[in-house]
This record gives sequence, C-alpha cells and structure tokens, in this order.
Amino acid sequence: MLGASSSKSDEAVPVPVVMIDQESDRDSTIVQLSFGDRLGALLDTMKALKDLGLDVTKGTVTTDSDVTQTKFHIMRFGRKVEDPDMLERIRLTVINNLLKYHPESSEKLAMGEFFGIKPPEKKVDIDIATHVVVEDDGPKRSMLYIETADRPGLLLEIIKIITDTNIDVESAEIDTEGLVAKDKFHVSYRGAKLNSSLSQVLINCLRYYLRRPETDEDSY
Repeated sequence: MLGASSSKSDEAVPVPVVMIDQESDRDSTIVQLSFGDRLGALLDTMKALKDLGLDVTKGTVTTDSDVTQTKFHIMRFGRKVEDPDMLERIRLTVINNLLKYHPESSEKLAMGEFFGIKPPEKKVDIDIATHVVVEDDGPKRSMLYIETADRPGLLLEIIKIITDTNIDVESAEIDTEGLVAKDKFHVSYRGAKLNSSLSQVLINCLRYYLRRPETDEDSY
C-alpha cells in the first residue's frame, strides 16, 4: 500500500481463506479470496484464472471489519466448473498467486514449499486433526463434512475415495482456511440418502486415507 507509515510485517499475519462455492450461483462457480486487508494483485489473479481457459464473468470486492473479500464468478464453456481436476487447478492457482504476491501468507498456509516458495524459518504446527461427519440432507441425499490438513491433490483424493465406494457426488463446496481444508459434499447412493451402514463405510475409508498418525481425532 503506497504511503503507508508502518510495515505490515510487524503486525499479526491474518489467516488466508480460499473458498470455491458451487452452491450460491446456479450458473457459475464462485471463487472467494480473503487475506485480512492485504489483498493485492487481483488483476493478476484474474489473468491466472483466464490462463486456465476460464471466463471471469463478474468480480466483487467487499470490506467488513478490516477484512477484504473478493469473489470471482467463473465459467468454463458457458457453464459452471464441474470437473474435479479443474477445481483443484483453480484452487492451487489462486493459492500460488497468493503466495507470490503475499509470501508472508506461507506462515499460515505452511505449504509454501509445495509451490516453490521458501518456507518460514520457524515452522508452524501442521498436525491438524481430521474430522468426518455424515448427516441427512433430505430424503434423497446426505451431507458429508470433512475437515483435515490441506495439501495439493486433496480434492481429487477425497472424490476418488467417495466414488470408489460407489457413492455419487452431486455437488461440493471447497473451503480453505489457513492450513485447514473444510469441505462439504452433497452425496447420494442410487438416488437416495446414505443409510447408516454405508455412511459408516464411507467414514472409515476417509478416516483411513486422510488421517495423520498419532495426531488425528476423527468424529462421526
């Protein structure tokens, strides 16, 4: 910020949030980004998304309690993005751009080394518990909640686990808060919600593949 009289590096680093929202808009995918009041280079973020072959149809910026939130409405081939691989590329592209222009965010993301950014000398604790919950979401589908340590490829890994158990993913909301991925999936089995036995199978599979040894606390 031009003309600032104090350095941001002396202040507490806010938690960066990257969220992919598939629910709020019927026709487009919404990418929401916030990092306290530090967001900059948003034109570069838009260009990075366009370089993926995406159309940015609308962008909004709001400020609430010193937190600037930016939302990009994006489409691919005239419709919202459904491909899990592309959703993962979008998320990593936004995070990579965040790290490029705000390298101090790596203290909170603790994933900087995966994106070519030197990690902070003082390592943060990345032992994050994994939580998996399945709840009814009407007669024809269930809601799967997953909270676990974020890492590249996580979304694809989760969707593969779900589909390997013959469960259908109808929609997803992808949320990253600092080190933690907080994801919600609308799922069904043969057009109906998951029964208790199938829910338990899914939970056990996700616990097994996502858990961090000796540090996880799984809930269901």
